[in-house]
Amino acid sequence: MRTTRATHAVERLKTRSGNPRYAAIALSGGLFYLVDRSSGADQKVSEPLPLDEFVKFVDDFGPKKPRKVSKLDLAFEEQIRKSKG
Repeated sequence: MRTTRATHAVERLKTRSGNPRYAAIALSGGLFYLVDRSSGADQKVSEPLPLDEFVKFVDDFGPKKPRKVSKLDLAFEEQIRKSKG
């Protein structure tokens, strides 16, 4: 179960970044670190971290997922801007 959370975090990063060469490496003691294999060799991206810190690091690393905004959200934000000005 612990490795699954780390793997899912890396899969989300792969999707966001478009780089399928990221991987999570598990160490003894429940530590994980992120590597980038794009150059052909394992390039460490993070230091060994406990699971929760690793997932947070991976979620914060790389490009962010674009925020979905509806037409109603945009109209509401415009109304707020107009009322402040």
